[in-house]
Amino acid sequence: MNALTLPKAANALYDYPRYWAECFGTAPFLPMSRSEMDQLGWDSCDIIIVTGDAYVDHPSFGMAIIGRLLEAQGFRVGIIAQPDWHSKDAFMALGKPNLFFGVAAGNMDSMINRYTADRKARSDDAYTPGGMAGKRPDRCSLVYSQRCREAYGDVPVVLGGIEASLRRIAHYDYWQDKVRRSILVDAAADILLYGNAERAVVEIAHRLSRGEAITDITDVRGTAFMRRNTPADWLELDSTRVDRPGQVDRIINPYVNTQELDSCELERRNAQQIDPNAEQVVQIRWHAHRDRDRTVIRLPSFEKVRNDPVLYAHANRVLHLETNPGNARALVQRHAEQDIWMNPPPIPLSTPEMDYVFGLPYARVPHPAYEGEKIPAYDMIRFSVNIMRGCFGGCTFCSITEHEGRIIQNRSQDSILREIGEIRDKVPGFTGVISDLGGPTANMYRIACKTREIEAACRKPSCVYPGICENLNTDHSALTQLYREARALPGIKKILIASGLRYDLAVQDPEYVRELVTHHVGGYLKIAPEHTEDGPLSKMMKPGIGAYDTFKRMFEKYSKEAGKEQYLIPYFIAAHPGTRDEDMMNLALWLKINGFRADQVQAFYPSPMATATAMYHTRRNPLRRVSYKSEQMEIVRDADQRRLHKAFLRYHDSRNWPLLREALKKMGRADLIGNGKHQLIPRDQPEAGNDYRAPRRKNSQQAHNTRRGRKLLTQHTGLPPRKQR
Repeated sequence: MNALTLPKAANALYDYPRYWAECFGTAPFLPMSRSEMDQLGWDSCDIIIVTGDAYVDHPSFGMAIIGRLLEAQGFRVGIIAQPDWHSKDAFMALGKPNLFFGVAAGNMDSMINRYTADRKARSDDAYTPGGMAGKRPDRCSLVYSQRCREAYGDVPVVLGGIEASLRRIAHYDYWQDKVRRSILVDAAADILLYGNAERAVVEIAHRLSRGEAITDITDVRGTAFMRRNTPADWLELDSTRVDRPGQVDRIINPYVNTQELDSCELERRNAQQIDPNAEQVVQIRWHAHRDRDRTVIRLPSFEKVRNDPVLYAHANRVLHLETNPGNARALVQRHAEQDIWMNPPPIPLSTPEMDYVFGLPYARVPHPAYEGEKIPAYDMIRFSVNIMRGCFGGCTFCSITEHEGRIIQNRSQDSILREIGEIRDKVPGFTGVISDLGGPTANMYRIACKTREIEAACRKPSCVYPGICENLNTDHSALTQLYREARALPGIKKILIASGLRYDLAVQDPEYVRELVTHHVGGYLKIAPEHTEDGPLSKMMKPGIGAYDTFKRMFEKYSKEAGKEQYLIPYFIAAHPGTRDEDMMNLALWLKINGFRADQVQAFYPSPMATATAMYHTRRNPLRRVSYKSEQMEIVRDADQRRLHKAFLRYHDSRNWPLLREALKKMGRADLIGNGKHQLIPRDQPEAGNDYRAPRRKNSQQAHNTRRGRKLLTQHTGLPPRKQR
């Protein structure tokens, strides 16, 4: 076996022998009550999933995917959704599970779900019937796990979902402004599954059903658990200090600097240095790979990263360099007297496995217990189709890569078209419009490295930054063909693309851009340049504004050829690490010159485990090698400065003008105060009730400048034009 291919093949999800309870068949909905269990003829559940979201039997909701997958393996699965967490009673509603409790906070981290970037409590919750807030506790996974333990102390508790995934090691917590322990320690759970955990949860369920103890299951990829010491037959690399990255060979060094040397090129050089004889090279590489399977990197302990920002940044860097399933090694981190042990990431699902998961018998609607009450998150996605998983963009403020991985996992075209047909035929209220055909990104479907060998060797955190990798196949033809086949289906009037478009990737295939703009834009297209200035963009790992300009020209060209009036709606981030006041001022000037008025302003939100969060907490840049001599970054932590950065994004709002005038004077840019077309804000404040509106230049992108544009944005926001502004 070539050492640079993916590690040993995992069992396919559909190859496990079915558990005996498969004789009960498929439930119309996974039961949420004992009466439903009685109707199904169940005396007990084998597995109970506890979730912070309302139960929607749809493949966009984690509890539905895991529940239906386990059901397909033959297990009886019950759902406890949004239980009253103040006592153990609600966690006993379905009785004692035979195998384990599966606990997840839901589709979002519970703290991000409940609080804004300014740490203010949200007034609604999109994953709750009626949008009602307060139906889940802070640190939801932790609380639920403890209640499950109180309810039935001898039943294993398995943590999963994005909240557990992003808190699997010692992590900075924005809401408490401190480093917290791994959630596994605080939750007192038995094992944690990170990422999309289909492989891990199926294997664990079958092994528990065969009588294996949960404490003996330590070899499943994509899991974290607690142990006392490193086993004797493992090689431990010490990376507990910034000047000691570990006793490592050149191939598997966790400190490969991806900005100084392409890691794929490093692999090739190493092969040449070992021996030009290909057969011997394979043998030596296989030896290194075999050692990697029994190698663990020791990160600085929780106690050290809690007290030392440099060590925290160092640990974050090492963790992110160990995310490729093809070459990642296990990680271990000391917490007091015990270790948190993290096995390498799971093997990505193959296309047949993705088809299997998305082809399970979902009802595609909320559980009848909600009696038709609206669940906002469901209303947003009920006519959308997820075509892939993962993202190789590597944006530092985003947690998709840490959760889903950077290797794209694709569904087949036939599977996707079948789901569109199911939506057309089964989902109430369907009018012929598919609201989105995408995933974490709109246009990474079937895009991958040119060879599996290079892919498995690579340690680069992004395939598209600082530019498109020469080893990346950027052909969008499979996606273009999918669009054509989808909109040709009987009963389908329109296929819209609403997922985030990676426009720097899209411009590599003009035919795809033409297809997108001609047929799949509903009047406006949302894209995310995030900023205009190189300083913050380099910390985000996003392309320069020139890539946006290139896409804008193509968008306008193809819109004109199609005879359509369409607009780009760009999104930007305020207060991101590495952003100066001058950067936000320049962004505001760009917005004014281009006739944009941002309605919704996104401020940087430090989510657990993200690289940008490590920057925010430590003032160091983990994208480069970290040391005590590393230059400290510009960080926006002060509440007044965060308000200023958001005010620059909404330069047109007269309520922000006093703050902006004061700031511009301090910055020595009082020349930008006045009523001239090259000035940012007016000199005088409008009288109360007379909101000043700066003149706009005519711009084909700016939707408000035309009657049709105002109509389109009214349809988009549900507000009259004046409210939109």
